[in-house]
Amino acid sequence: MELKNKKITEADFFKEREQVLASWHTGKDPALDFSVSLEYLRKIPEEKNFAMKLIKAKNEKITMIQPRAGVPIVEEHIKLLTYLQNCGADFLPSTIDSYTRQNRYLEAEKGIKESERLGRALLNGFPAVNHGVEGCKRVFEAVNLPLQARHGTPDARLLAEIIHAAGWTSNEGGGISYNIPYAKSVPLDVSLKHWQYCDRLVGFYEEQGITLNREPFGPLTGTLVPPSISNAIGIIEALLAAEQGVKSISVGYGMCGNIIQDIAAIHALQNQTERYLEKFGYKDVIVTTVFHQWMGGFPADEAKAMALIAMSSTVATLSGTHKMITKTTHESIGIPTKEANGEAIKASKFVTKLLERQFAVESEALIFEREQIEREVDSLIKFVLEAGKGDLAQGVVKGFEQGLLDIPFAPSKYNLGKVFPARDNEGSIRILNFGNLGFTEDIKAFHRAKIRERAMNENREISFKLTVDDVYSVSKGNLIGRPTKEGSGK
Repeated sequence: MELKNKKITEADFFKEREQVLASWHTGKDPALDFSVSLEYLRKIPEEKNFAMKLIKAKNEKITMIQPRAGVPIVEEHIKLLTYLQNCGADFLPSTIDSYTRQNRYLEAEKGIKESERLGRALLNGFPAVNHGVEGCKRVFEAVNLPLQARHGTPDARLLAEIIHAAGWTSNEGGGISYNIPYAKSVPLDVSLKHWQYCDRLVGFYEEQGITLNREPFGPLTGTLVPPSISNAIGIIEALLAAEQGVKSISVGYGMCGNIIQDIAAIHALQNQTERYLEKFGYKDVIVTTVFHQWMGGFPADEAKAMALIAMSSTVATLSGTHKMITKTTHESIGIPTKEANGEAIKASKFVTKLLERQFAVESEALIFEREQIEREVDSLIKFVLEAGKGDLAQGVVKGFEQGLLDIPFAPSKYNLGKVFPARDNEGSIRILNFGNLGFTEDIKAFHRAKIRERAMNENREISFKLTVDDVYSVSKGNLIGRPTKEGSGK
């Protein structure tokens, strides 16, 4: 069937569902029958429903906290989530393991058995498909907070079926954000179709009176991604989800480092997502924002790492975002201990409480940056729609083929990879090399001028060295990768 941004008919959805549920033995669980799952989901109290709690955060103008976490054994995963709940998390995650993300359930099964045999985690997350509805329900019923699957899966159809039937009321990802930054060889039209199914599943539950949340993954590659690129992709995924009937959408953003740019980006993301949904006729969608703490390289020193977490929390709260995803002081080492994860939650929560209902003042600089981001997003989406001759899904595929959309440092062969970012003299992320990005000439001129200003200030040439220096700068304690005193940086 040709990819189009059109709601999947109920008949086509049920036909595809038969194939999805037959793809692994846990898909045969009677708990996946809609008569069973609907009854279960209707009994979930509001305080354990992701969508309902996000509405609370939005109405009360507060920033809630969610960590990342996941281990392979159900009992150990419950212990981990209970610990993080007791540390003050407002939402709980289940980070899914790499085998499940690639639909390699047999290897995941072996990983579970080896983890049980050796008494330590041999998978880097929770294999929800292998544990099935029963295992996922055990996790959900053991905690008192809303639960979300966080992963990186181009084909999350069976995963989505299982976690939602088990009471997990949010699923992160999208056909772009869980393909291009994560996979090398998955065609975009394939991942977009698979995520249309995930969204149609949520839309089907919505039609039965069950509101589930969907969250496109905002940070993408997490490395110097210009706000307009990540915002445009988040908005596109929100529109694709809304077409399938999703009514609760959280659009995400990864911290870039310049406070004005970060706050402006969150404001632009909220405003433009709502504006585009309204423009395309989706008038009853609740939009919330998600701020990801610094996603780039972390300092090895734990005190410095905690300072970076505190700064991230400050910017997130001042931006008025509704949910913040935390990092830990172990980011430069590997998978964090539960203690390190808990400390980061406590530190982040402390900052958000101190700053509660304090927001950034609308300065000239903030307004200028927000309007600049919005102009760039409008340009990108306009080019994408033109490439697809009015069809957004087709436009995404053609847009990436032509480089109109291009994510820096993404591994996918379906990403042109010609866009290179660099910071300007104030630390805002600009674009050094545009490739074929869907920007108008006046937008390109703005970026060139900002990069030129920095290069002149540092007395060095405009080159890829700017990008390289900026990739490593924060882990070394500087926002901008300035040249060393020994050389000019040429």
